[in-house]
Amino acid sequence: MAADLRTNNSSLPLRRDVKLLGNMLGEILKNHGGDELFDTVEKIRHMTKSLRTHFDHEIYSELKQEIASLSVPMRKQVIRAFSMYFHLINAAEQNHRIRRRREYLLQDDSIVQPGSIDSAVLSLKENDIYEDTIQNVLNSMSLELVITAHPTEATKRSILEIQQRIAGILKSLDQPLLSQRERGKLEESLFNEVAILWQTDELRYHKPTVMDEVRNGLYYFDQTLFEVLPDIHQELADCLEKNYHNRSWEVPNFLRFGSWIGGDRDGNPNVTHDLTWDTLKRQRRLVLKKYTNVLVDLMKRYSHSTTRVKVSEELLAFLDEYEALILTEDKRWPNRNEVYRRAFAIMIERVKQVGKSDSGYRTAEELLGDLEMITRSLKKHHPVKHELKIIQKLIRQVQLFGFHLATLDIRNHSGEHEAAMTEILKKVGITENYAELTETERVNILQNILRDPRPLLLLHEDYSAETQEMIKVFQMIKKAHEEFGKRSISVYLVSMTKSPSDLLEVLVFAKEAGLYRLHADGKLESYLNVAPLLETIDDLTSGPKIMETLFNMPVYRQHLRALDDQQEIMLGYSDGSKDGGTLTANWKLYKAQIEIHDMAKRFSIRLKFFHGRGGSLGRGGGPLNKSILSQPAETIGDGVKITEQGEVLSSRYLLEDIAYRSLEQATSTLLLASTRVSKVSEQGQIRDKEWETAIEEISDAALAKYQSLVFEDPDFLSYFHQATPLRELGELNIGSRPMSRKNKGRFEDLRAIPWVFAWTQSRQLLPGWYASGTGLETFAAKGEKNLPLLREMYDKWPFFQSTIDNLQMALMKADIATAKEYLSLVDDQGMAERIFTKIVEEYERTKAILLKITEDNELLDHTPNIKESVFRRNPYVDPLNFLQVELIRQLRNQDEPSDELLTEVLLTISGISAGLRNTG
Repeated sequence: MAADLRTNNSSLPLRRDVKLLGNMLGEILKNHGGDELFDTVEKIRHMTKSLRTHFDHEIYSELKQEIASLSVPMRKQVIRAFSMYFHLINAAEQNHRIRRRREYLLQDDSIVQPGSIDSAVLSLKENDIYEDTIQNVLNSMSLELVITAHPTEATKRSILEIQQRIAGILKSLDQPLLSQRERGKLEESLFNEVAILWQTDELRYHKPTVMDEVRNGLYYFDQTLFEVLPDIHQELADCLEKNYHNRSWEVPNFLRFGSWIGGDRDGNPNVTHDLTWDTLKRQRRLVLKKYTNVLVDLMKRYSHSTTRVKVSEELLAFLDEYEALILTEDKRWPNRNEVYRRAFAIMIERVKQVGKSDSGYRTAEELLGDLEMITRSLKKHHPVKHELKIIQKLIRQVQLFGFHLATLDIRNHSGEHEAAMTEILKKVGITENYAELTETERVNILQNILRDPRPLLLLHEDYSAETQEMIKVFQMIKKAHEEFGKRSISVYLVSMTKSPSDLLEVLVFAKEAGLYRLHADGKLESYLNVAPLLETIDDLTSGPKIMETLFNMPVYRQHLRALDDQQEIMLGYSDGSKDGGTLTANWKLYKAQIEIHDMAKRFSIRLKFFHGRGGSLGRGGGPLNKSILSQPAETIGDGVKITEQGEVLSSRYLLEDIAYRSLEQATSTLLLASTRVSKVSEQGQIRDKEWETAIEEISDAALAKYQSLVFEDPDFLSYFHQATPLRELGELNIGSRPMSRKNKGRFEDLRAIPWVFAWTQSRQLLPGWYASGTGLETFAAKGEKNLPLLREMYDKWPFFQSTIDNLQMALMKADIATAKEYLSLVDDQGMAERIFTKIVEEYERTKAILLKITEDNELLDHTPNIKESVFRRNPYVDPLNFLQVELIRQLRNQDEPSDELLTEVLLTISGISAGLRNTG
């Protein structure tokens, strides 16, 4: 198979870069540890590569002996050597993605890159899609990506920044007109970066604070997103104008980024109302700095003089009104004829004074108004059809980012609201124990409170610290609306929503803070969208009924009318997958969307589904464009919202070119999917009902298989705890949030992230594929028409295709031979063999049925670049797995575990994460 991959000529430049970086690392190993370190690493590398080509018991035994005999200092350096190699590969692969995009851009106009915005618009034109249809789609199209700080990024920021610089140098080396001297200087810089990488600690020695996570999140806005988002909008406008000449196009702000970082308090006691407020201030500080920089640049560029051009009277009136009012003499532009520079001087000062003095802009709309005034004046003298696009880009940036930068979602657990509500209602004498009431009783009480214009809280009553914090959160949201604008916080998410009262409780807290106001004349104002988070299989099943009950309540319906009849609903991919397996969870999520969408349509309510996808395949991960395409077609027009978390942030948004490509693919997919839905909905049926019946049957069989192992096998939990590095993961300082909920010994209290992370490390990747094979094979075996039906579903149904492709990816990243090494960590070897045999049998079953459905010879035959990447990495991940097993065995056998041994285990965890590009 490796020989077949070598025929992939498109990857030749990538292999060249990997070889160059590998040689540099080898030289650094010799410099640091002499020939002994280099020879040891090479010996282990050759043995693992040989075993990948042809398993040999003698070589296998020699490898195990080599690893066991390593001295402690040598062992640590060997671990680091293989880990560093992956950081170098990651940088090289990112640069190769940029290289491939540039190769397409250098072609003539007849060749466009698949997945590009240009290719999408060309497709619309070739399929005779009317211009009015496209404009209507644009007007309703919406994609919001939300960055989160779940503990899933194992790589330190300093390592990521080195990768960024390495990728940048590799990009420069691709320039064809480099002189020998220039190439030499670049290669010297590259070597120095590799050397710095080797001499940089991979591990964090302190758990990051929430504010550290806020800073990390803001880094992506600062480095890439502020520039890339307006460029995506402009590219779409340019492509439309190029292909449809006779239309003036209006491209709305369809693509935005939000954030959870600093607002997600579910399970994280470190997120307080004060910290959320500080987060909002930091966000504003960054966006104002970005605006200031652009305005300063514009002031340098727009040197037009009234001795050469005629400007608008509106602009001159603006200068007369504001120049003396805002600027002291020393801050005014000295040349009176250069009126745009005089205007920008005023605007720069007003931006700098936002939140500090009355001379600052009060809202982003005021800044927008001034920019549009300058644009109107420019049109009086600048050549027609040649826009000054820098100021147009700034206008788009202000529209997208306002003075808040990113809308911050607030999230908390339903149990926290219930506890605070129980205390408050007891204090005010409404009910002695709200928590013990029936759902009907709760709903009646909450509706009565919401129908009463009078406040509920006792002003001078002492509440517990937890309840006071709850009240302050909502007061902070109200203050944020006044200070940063209503877009700063617009959604409050309720984790573990089980019933309608879970959402009504939040509305009561909003009412007390003035976010929900019922006036005496019956008029209602409501400024906070309360969104349920449906996570478990049971929640997804009951979700449609919960929402229908709420939509039937006059008090809740009135609240939605105040929000323009839009309801946001979040779908959690993690806990559903943990409870029911990935195939069942994905179908239940898909089905819940259809049912809720159809029900909401009867009430004339527009929905926005918020997909809480993780980075890993076991938590709904996968390419962004495929995530969009896999949704029920009829829901895409409602708007799509998706989390971007952990290692996904660095892989997609660390480099500007890759951020552009990722968002370009998402935009292209969204545009085509929305247009297709617009056409199909006119014709009626969107999916074949036979497909839905089939996947329902497959899901039931898969669920039974999954639960028979995970919930019904009494030894399974012991196997999981012992045959994976779960115990050790908690020591890896990768997030501010605790890895487990309370009573972490119970399966249901284990968070989905360490659940997936641990299985990934042991190369079993069970959450990403287990039980799917049984579901698919059981259905296929029931009738001769069933396998052809599955092939038809794979060919024509994006949801099913995405599901099958993600299963292939999970099987490809899993490695049964390596996973078997972890059995030696289990106390009861008989139990370990029994459970592992079940896993192996299901792996083979799943692989076999997937290949029958796709009609391929091997997994991922249709994506050779991804396949080659996995093959390239595997021989280098194997030594880290072997070392990890050996080190965990030693660590667990110690009465007093040594810090040095733990550090080595953590280094293997970090290295395997870099190699597989997945944590949780």
